[in-house]
Formats: sequence, structure tokens, C-alpha cells
Amino acid sequence: MVRLPIVLSLTLSAGLLLGATFFSGGKKLTDLAKGYAKYREILMLIENNYVDSVNTEELVDYSIEKMLEKLDPHTSYFNADEALAARSQLDSGFDGIGVEFNLYNDTVFVVSPLSGGPSEKVGIQSGDRILTVNGESLSGPGATNAKVYKLLRGKRGSEVNMKIQRVGVEENLNFTVLRDRIPTYSVDAAYMVDEEIGYIKVSRFSETTYTEFKSALSSLKATGLKKLVLDLRGNPGGYMERATSIADELIAGNKLLVYTDGKDSRFDRQTRARIPGMFEEGPVIVLVDEGSASASEIVAGALQDHDRALVVGRRTFGKGLVQMPIKLSDGSELRLTISRYYTPSGRSIQKPYELGKGENYNEDLTKRFNSGEYFSADSIKFDPNLRYKTEGGRTVYGGGGIMPDVFVPRDTSYNSKYLFELYSKNIIREYALKYANANSKQLEKQPFKQYLDTFTVTDAMLDDLIKDATKAGIKPSDKDLSRSRPIILAQTKAMIGRYIWGRERKDGLSNELFQVLNPLDNVYREALNQFSKASALEKGDFSSLNVIPK
Repeated sequence: MVRLPIVLSLTLSAGLLLGATFFSGGKKLTDLAKGYAKYREILMLIENNYVDSVNTEELVDYSIEKMLEKLDPHTSYFNADEALAARSQLDSGFDGIGVEFNLYNDTVFVVSPLSGGPSEKVGIQSGDRILTVNGESLSGPGATNAKVYKLLRGKRGSEVNMKIQRVGVEENLNFTVLRDRIPTYSVDAAYMVDEEIGYIKVSRFSETTYTEFKSALSSLKATGLKKLVLDLRGNPGGYMERATSIADELIAGNKLLVYTDGKDSRFDRQTRARIPGMFEEGPVIVLVDEGSASASEIVAGALQDHDRALVVGRRTFGKGLVQMPIKLSDGSELRLTISRYYTPSGRSIQKPYELGKGENYNEDLTKRFNSGEYFSADSIKFDPNLRYKTEGGRTVYGGGGIMPDVFVPRDTSYNSKYLFELYSKNIIREYALKYANANSKQLEKQPFKQYLDTFTVTDAMLDDLIKDATKAGIKPSDKDLSRSRPIILAQTKAMIGRYIWGRERKDGLSNELFQVLNPLDNVYREALNQFSKASALEKGDFSSLNVIPK
């Protein structure tokens, strides 16, 4: 459930890091010793003389957290329980509601709902602010990581009632989420769009991502893959090594994939392509958006800089800082920023920040929405001093995320209050499950491909769904219903397909869901129309590729 904005690229032990830092000698050591002595003195005075009883451990944790707020927005501290929970997201499953979150300035921001998890099912979105959980406030001085874990994690099948504030929606939204076992798979979909085009969706870079990706790519190649769409939208990152390994499967030779630069050479590292990849030839399109961060940006940046892939979508998050996880003696963990990473062309994609002003940093996505950036590429201003060249001489920019080669605005044409309410109360999912259970024997007689091509959600089915919504207190609106009807029908069909055919899967893929919904996705549709440019790009023909803003 915890946000993992780190790129786990180094495996130095805590002893090596602390030894190199604390015993470097000279004035720095003297200043550090004075500071440590002062802190210890104050802590002892409080413990021995303060008028009331105090929890010294809590004071220490609080002081560490406040100290780190003076640094960059991604250096962070987790107590022992929080550290265990944080690690579980990338290497094991857990029971909870399935969101990656960021807690800053007493506010809980949803970074991304985990794909396939219960929060995604009810419509929780990136950028949502969690105000209350089961009536308890998660906004204000009492909001801590420990409290978030306590309120959001729990026994599988138990309910979590949340009040959400969403950018662009005037009224707060109420959601009821059933806790479940959070999927540990990170490749969500891998299927053939047609006889030549394959689609792979990667939701995060966890311990098993590279293995899952290779399996998916191998399967698609066996069925005729000639062109690839790699979807990294909403992918918040994870292990750097898994990201560079995936890039290596698509980039030939020993080309540079990414490099890091720290305070000194201890944390400097170059990562190059080193293996014969499975798909080094053939056009590639990478899908990104404002939720694509960290390791996702490493993959997109490497492919873009080597002119290996056409990047389609919206500007990525802009995280170019590397954190090293350092396990402390009591089981707590410090995630210390030790370097910046750079794409092969030399650009840093870290968006601007000021030390100690993380609140401004965390408001960046809201500012993008308010400035109109999600809807118009003209709203994005580039620093001419941060201009770089790709391997083939195309212009790209650093200083704040990966700008796509082909911009596609956010599609809000289906959005309505009625749709949000259907999501928040699980109406579509519950109706689909009810329908699937009642009609499973008949539906299972056909292959999914036949279902995909021929099944239609009828007016009678929609009427039944609307009745379920009315019983749940959601009043239908003709205007809202007309606006959201296509996505309601598609979501219903997708969920039914997922329940009937997806539950038999052992590979963690949700192909049925994506095959129904992707045709309504404007970024996906645009990508399929851009393969002529992707093919020209691969061949080194840039004459038709006037796609990077100059």
C-alpha cells in the first residue's frame, strides 16, 4: 500500500554507506559529532526531566521525519512496521485495499491504485486525496504512515469506507472497498491486437517483472508478433535493474541505457545493453502519462533517446532521483537519495524542487491539471537550456519528465457524477459478478474471442444495473447516463469477461479486461494509428517525425 518512489539500483550495505559517510574525517566529522551530542543531550533531558511521561521512540521517529523534510521530496524514513509493509509491495503479497500512496504535509495522496486490486475496481484514481477512512480522519496532524497502514490494511473481505477528494470534482466522493489479497503480478496484460501487433501492460517493476515480461514477450512472438505496444501508464516504478533488463530486450548492442551521478564516484554507475534481446527489431510504441514515474521513465527515456520507440501519451511524472534503502538496527529503514539518474542523451528528467518545500512538489500534478497540460501540449513550456539530442539527432528536453513524441490529451468525454458514484459503490462490478454467476454455464460454452466479438450488454441489462444503483441511493440522470453510457456498457462487458474467463488464469494476466476496454482508450487508439511513424523511426527516417516540440 505504501508508495515506493525509489529506484532500487544499488546493493551497498548500511555498513558501507555509514562507514563512508560518518568516518570521512575533517571538519564534517567534527560538526556531525557536535550535532549528535546536542541531539542526545536534549533527548536525555526530556526523558529524565520532562513533567509528563513521553514515548521516546515516537519522539525519535518524529524528529527523523521532520529532519528529512529539509531534504529532497523522495528521501524518507519508515519505522520497522512501515518498512516491512513497504517492502512487501515489490516482493510479496498482502491484504489491503491496494493503493500506492504518498503522505506529505499531513495529506494522503493516491499515487496509483494497484492494477487488479480492490481500489482500482471501485474507481480510485491517481491524485485522489484520502480524507477519511471508516470515519477516522486521514487529513491533518494525526495522519501518519502507521495510521494509514492500520486503517487500510486488514482482514481479507472486510470493508473500508473512504471519503475522497478528487481534482476537478466539486463534491467529495464516497467509496466502499472490500479488502483483498493484493496481486503480486506486475504484467497485467499481454495479447495480440491483430496478426502483427502485440500489447503488453506493465504496472510496476517488482521482483518478478522481468521474468513476467520475458514470458509475455515470448508468448506473443510465438503467435506472430511484429509490432509492439508497451504500456507504462500509471506505472510508479520500482527496481531499476528490472527496468533496464526490459529495455535491454528491445535495444541492440551495448548501448548506454542509463547512468547515475552522485556526490562522488561511489554512487556513479553506467548500465548498458548486454544481451541479445528478444525484440531488438520491429517497431515499438511506448505509452506513458503523468503516473509513469521513476523506473518507467528510465525505460521510456532509453528507448526514446536511442530512437528505438515512439513515445505516445502525456508527460511523465518527473522523478530522476535514486534512493538506496538502508535497513537500520531496529528494523526501520532509511531511503536516502544518493544520486541522480540520466537518460543516454544526458538529460535529467527530475522535475524542479526546493529543499524543504515538498508541499509544492506534491502539488505538481494538480498544477498540471489546472494549467491545462493534460489537455493541450501547448501548455507545456520547455527550458531551452535543457535541450538534448537523441542518437538520431531529434530534439528532446530535460528538466521534468519524459515528453512524448506524440501528445494525446486526457479523455474526459465519458466522465460524469453518475459514473463516479457507480464506481464508488461497486455497482458495475457487483452487477457483472451477479450476471456472470447466473449465466456462467451458457457463457463458458464459447471461447472468449467469440464473446469479445459478439456479446452486447443489452438495454434490459443496463436497466437492471440502473435499478441496482437506484437501490443503493444513486439517482439516475439522463444527461449523465447518456454521457457515460459507452463506458458503463464496456466496463460491464469487461467485468463479466474477466469473471468468466479470467478466473481460470494462472499467469495473473487480465487480458479479457483490457481487450474490451482498450478500444475506448484514446491513447491506445492513437498508438495503433502511429505505427507508420514508429516504423520510420526504427529505420532512421525522421522526415515525417515532426513530433517533438521545438
